[in-house]
Amino acid sequence: MPTILFSILLFGAPGAIGVSAFGTPFKLSLLMLVCISTFFVPAFLIYLLYRTGHVRSLHMNELQDRRLPYFMTALLYTTTTLLFTFRLPELSDMAPEIGIVLGSITVSVTLVGLISLFWKISAHSVGISGIAGALLGIAIKTGEVSLLYPLVAIIVLAGLLATARLNLNAHTPPQIAAGMALGLAVSLATVLLMV
Repeated sequence: MPTILFSILLFGAPGAIGVSAFGTPFKLSLLMLVCISTFFVPAFLIYLLYRTGHVRSLHMNELQDRRLPYFMTALLYTTTTLLFTFRLPELSDMAPEIGIVLGSITVSVTLVGLISLFWKISAHSVGISGIAGALLGIAIKTGEVSLLYPLVAIIVLAGLLATARLNLNAHTPPQIAAGMALGLAVSLATVLLMV
């Protein structure tokens, strides 16, 4: 989900996050760093947890299978956020929005981990609605109309994703609704208050 969000922002509305001065190779490098640290590394670690027996299924349908992967992912996202915020000073000075958006994603993943200690919230719903909240917040703050079409597309995808999760019996309607509310609230509030 962070890769999708940053693809939209870096190439669809670079001025909204302060990266319009950077060339395409630099933006692709940023996107690759986001993709590796928020998708490939967590996916690999979850696979290792599965192979070593710490997670019984890669689908993580059982509540106890979700806890360790979510906290590991939250730790990785925290590291990525700190990297973009403090270890890349030239980027954080020119485009602090990147660190703020990554921070909101980290908060969402951490909250999913905490909630998963006792209840199975839909992480897919948190992710897709987090994209919608970030895009909406950035569009409101910057007046960036080019985010309208991606926002509408994400809202349609959110509906399809929620329907698919329900059809698969992966979640109940309250778990989907709670995920949608959490992702939207955290990302929208973060962007509106901090950007």
